[in-house]
Amino acid sequence: MTLILKLEPDVEAGLVALASAKGLPLDMYVCSLLKQFAVPTSGTEMTPEQKAAAFEQLIEGFPEMPVLSDEAIRRDAIYSRGDGSPR
Repeated sequence: MTLILKLEPDVEAGLVALASAKGLPLDMYVCSLLKQFAVPTSGTEMTPEQKAAAFEQLIEGFPEMPVLSDEAIRRDAIYSRGDGSPR
């Protein structure tokens, strides 16, 4: 089936970036997204293994975020005045 989509420029740019990050062409990436959200018509419940696999596939689409250091999450670092001294 061929489907023509009219996307807003920001949506298209976001999809292109996500597809590129996964090393996929845009059309293949969008097809993979649609497959994730397709509802089975049989009404069967997903097994725990299928749920885990779907969750893993979902989180792969999120960007990598840096891990905060122990110093960055210390209470005095969070509540400092910006000059390093506590409030």
